Amino acid sequence: MKKIFCMLSLLIQVVVINAQNSVAVQPKIMVVPYVTEGVDIRQTIENDPNVRVVLSKIREAFDKRGFTTVDFEAKLKAQSANNALSQGAQSDLKAMVIQGSGADIFVEAEYVPTFSSSGNSVKIIMKALDVSTGAALASKDTYFGPKYTEDMGLLAGIAMERVADEFLSTIQMKFNDIVANGRSINIDFKIGAMSALTMNSEVGSDALPLSDAIEIWIGDHAYKNNYHIQGTTDLEMIFDDVHIPLKDDNGNNYNINKFGLEIYKFARTLGVKIDRQIRNNTLVITFN
Repeated sequence: MKKIFCMLSLLIQVVVINAQNSVAVQPKIMVVPYVTEGVDIRQTIENDPNVRVVLSKIREAFDKRGFTTVDFEAKLKAQSANNALSQGAQSDLKAMVIQGSGADIFVEAEYVPTFSSSGNSVKIIMKALDVSTGAALASKDTYFGPKYTEDMGLLAGIAMERVADEFLSTIQMKFNDIVANGRSINIDFKIGAMSALTMNSEVGSDALPLSDAIEIWIGDHAYKNNYHIQGTTDLEMIFDDVHIPLKDDNGNNYNINKFGLEIYKFARTLGVKIDRQIRNNTLVITFN
C-alpha cells in the first residue's frame, strides 16, 4: 500500500511539473495610437477623447483575457515631463516611449469613426509589432455599427470583443516562437569607403579571412546556431536571418542593440574598428 502511495505521489508531481512547463510565457503588451508622420502624438491623444477611450477599450479586452498591458498614456506623460528632452528628441517621442516601456509587443491601433444619419460606426485597425526588432507579428481589422449612439467606447468595445480572441491567439503563437527560437534580425556587414580591408583580409590572431571570422562568430552567438547568409562579396556580407535570444543569461531583456555591442567587442578582438547603426530590423556594421 505504501509503495502504491509513493508511486501515485510521484505521478502527481510529474503531472504538475509538466503542466507548469506547458504554460505559455505571455508577452507584455502596450497599445499605442497610430499617427501619420510629423503628427504630434500627444496632441492626437489630448485633442480627441475618443482616441483615449478606444485605446482603453482595446487594453480592457486584452486585460480580460489575462494579458499584462502597459499604459501608453501614462508612459507618454512621464517621458514628456523629462525636461532634458531636446527638440530633436521630441520628434521621436513615440519611439522613445515604446523602447522604454518594458513591453515585449506594441499594438498600433487606428480608430476610424463614421458619423451618418443612419447611425454611427467604429472601425479599428490593429497591427502588433515586436518592440525589439519592429517585426510585424499580427494584424486585424474590426468594425461595428451603424448604431444610434454617441458612445464611441461602447461601439469600440463591441468591435474588439469580436476579434480579441483571434488577434491575441495569433500574437501568442508568434511570441511562443520567439521564446523557443529567438528573434530574427538582419545583419549587413559593410567595408567602409576609406577602409583598406576587404572580406578576404586576414584578421585576428588566427589570421582568418574576415568573412570566415564573421561567420564563425555569428554561428557561435546566434541563438541555437540559427542563421542564414544571403551572400558575400569583397566589400559586403549579408545575413538575412540571425536569431537572437529573448532574454540574456541573467534573465534580462535582450535586443538588437545589445547584440550589436557584442559584435563591437568581437571586432576589437580582431584589431579592427567598426561603426554600428540600426535601421528597423537590420543591424548595419561598417568596417573602418
